[in-house]
Amino acid sequence: MSTKFEEKEEKIQIVIAKITEESAKGKPIVVEGKKDAQALRELGVNDVILTVKTGGKSFLQAIFEIQQLGKREVILLLDFDRRGKEGTARLKQNLELAKIKANTRFWHDLQALAGHEIQCIESLPSYLTTLKQKDLR
Repeated sequence: MSTKFEEKEEKIQIVIAKITEESAKGKPIVVEGKKDAQALRELGVNDVILTVKTGGKSFLQAIFEIQQLGKREVILLLDFDRRGKEGTARLKQNLELAKIKANTRFWHDLQALAGHEIQCIESLPSYLTTLKQKDLR
């Protein structure tokens, strides 16, 4: 019999596996900062991850950088806090104006599963560890 913690961890792992699979197919992932990118690397995402809030990069520079990749779709994985939600909506709108599909399905899935307990992508690895520990109790 599985516990609610085990079920939640399993569902999050499935979402991460799908993100990894889509990334391996050439879809870049867009996160806020370097720690978010590092967290995804820890979780097994080894392909292109772009950050939109590093090195004083402006919003327009981030969009330009995404356009330069020449991809038709990107995966948006910004944080779950107010600023992350606003940034996701703004990026999605601007990318779609540039004819680039902004995939937010995984962001919505992760937010539904963990958005009440964590506020940022960088917290995912430690959150999964916590779920495993709770399950072992």
